[in-house]
Amino acid sequence: MNEPEPLPPHMTPEQFRQHGHEVVDWIADYWARIGSFPVRSQVSPGDVREALPAAPPEQGEPFSAVLADLDRVVLPGVTHWQHPGFLGYFPANTSGPSVLGDLVSAGLGVQGMSWVTSPAATELEQHVLDWLAGLLGLPESFHSTGPGGGVVQDSSSGANLVALLAALHRAGGGETVRRGVRPDEYTVYVSAETHSSMEKAVRIAGLGSDAVRVVEVDGDLAMRPAALAARLERDRARGHRPVLVCATVGTTSTTAVDPLAELGPICRDHGVWLHVDAAYAGVSAVAPELRALQAGVEWADSYTTDAHKWLLTGFDATLFWVADRAALTGALAILPEYLRNAATEAGAVVDYRDWQIELGRRFRALKLWFVLRWYGAEGLRAHIRSGVALARELAGWAEADDRFDVVTPRPLSLVCLRPRWDVDVDADVATMTLLERLNDGGEVFLTHTTVRGQAVLRVAIGAPATTRAHVERAWALLCEGHDWLAADFAESAAERAREEAERRAAAERSREEAERARAVAGPAPVETPAAQDETAAQARAQEELTPPEAVPAGSATAPGSTAPESTAPESTALEGLSPESTPAEDAGRTAPPEADAAVPEDAEAARGTGS
Repeated sequence: MNEPEPLPPHMTPEQFRQHGHEVVDWIADYWARIGSFPVRSQVSPGDVREALPAAPPEQGEPFSAVLADLDRVVLPGVTHWQHPGFLGYFPANTSGPSVLGDLVSAGLGVQGMSWVTSPAATELEQHVLDWLAGLLGLPESFHSTGPGGGVVQDSSSGANLVALLAALHRAGGGETVRRGVRPDEYTVYVSAETHSSMEKAVRIAGLGSDAVRVVEVDGDLAMRPAALAARLERDRARGHRPVLVCATVGTTSTTAVDPLAELGPICRDHGVWLHVDAAYAGVSAVAPELRALQAGVEWADSYTTDAHKWLLTGFDATLFWVADRAALTGALAILPEYLRNAATEAGAVVDYRDWQIELGRRFRALKLWFVLRWYGAEGLRAHIRSGVALARELAGWAEADDRFDVVTPRPLSLVCLRPRWDVDVDADVATMTLLERLNDGGEVFLTHTTVRGQAVLRVAIGAPATTRAHVERAWALLCEGHDWLAADFAESAAERAREEAERRAAAERSREEAERARAVAGPAPVETPAAQDETAAQARAQEELTPPEAVPAGSATAPGSTAPESTAPESTALEGLSPESTPAEDAGRTAPPEADAAVPEDAEAARGTGS
């Protein structure tokens, strides 16, 4: 008789209760001590894998060993996005209610692809998205009671893709579903500040990057309506079919805002789908005073914003609405036999599998529901307003300081700072060095972007744990880091100046020593003829001439002797005749001096003593 197979060691409800409490305690302890960790992970590539065994355990391990390895293996490799000093990218908020909602979702294990697979997963999501549409002041067409509706997507990247697919479906009258896209015909419009996920969507949709048209921006980095209109008209004249314009509310680099109220009528006139990517900034509209940033949103055919960035809900929780759900489901719906059911056939329900790329979906709406129930609208508004106020204060400090410039408008909770450096310093290198110095320190984490070709620092405020004290500390670190680097650059410049001065002084000393050496050695022999018109042959001939005989010093007459009347040498008699003269021509010239005039001084003296 065969032995029965051993049963898998499932965790019993009582064991789950016990270990569940341990996990919640661990998370609570982590949140309590999160400020003690360096914000950015300090590990090197491969460190986490080296801490793990090469093979999985053959036998199950106690849960205590798993919790121990959270501290030993996992935490050192975590960049702490909930840290109060996390000021990089955009915030990726979570909160206690969100985590508990995710825990319930995971515990239920719902696969909510269709209404019938869990009606609560669909209807709660519809209702929560309607709530949020009202809180954000979105048009009635985006409510589930109208022609459109909302859905929770995995990310705004996915939302951008499904918006494009819906736009293609509408533009082609459904032909893209049957025949695919014609990449040489369709065109898509973005600005240089549009998130890269839009171009990625264009590639995935089969259009290719050549279909993307980049529209010029103005001084505030917002899309220029006149430039969009001109590009649309030019493409239509060339036989292209414009499909979608992606406008952004709160660009990733600087939170620039495209003017929806001006872009909307242009898109309508050209029959182009207007998609609004408000991934970061859209949730700010829960505060009514910030809704002016989205003036003109009623022109949008689709709209996306992320609750997992700034609305206290853990990733993934992208809110996506369409004004006409028929275009969306027309592009994405497909119904194999094994998914057919009476509710779907009757058309009485929404099946969210037709609103997204993937088939399966989690019960994401639960965490949104938990967050809305815990905070209420006022709590969410308070969180948004807090981030905006802290950013305003930081910008004020920077504007009053001569070490930094606020380089772009600051409508929300992102501040873009460009440090000022001396003119002889490479500003981009210095700014990136300051960034790395701050991030290596562990107290804060910032990211960067480029604005008009120059590197700038992004300070993105919004984590629930971030207070004014943390922003003050970040500002102090920015100033201290700037001062330290500026002094270091100045010292390096002074050192270079000293080295250059020493080099020049050494060169001057060498030159002076060479001049002194030449003076001691005397003039060098002159090898060239003295006369400029004398040939080399003439010079050699001149050197070979016998010099005139000098009067020897001992040829003077002895004392008492009588000297001849005329003893002048022949050379003296000819003195004063030019080479071209003859003796006859110079007969009237003065006669040469007496011969004894040429007698040396000692001979003259001897003669005088004997007179």
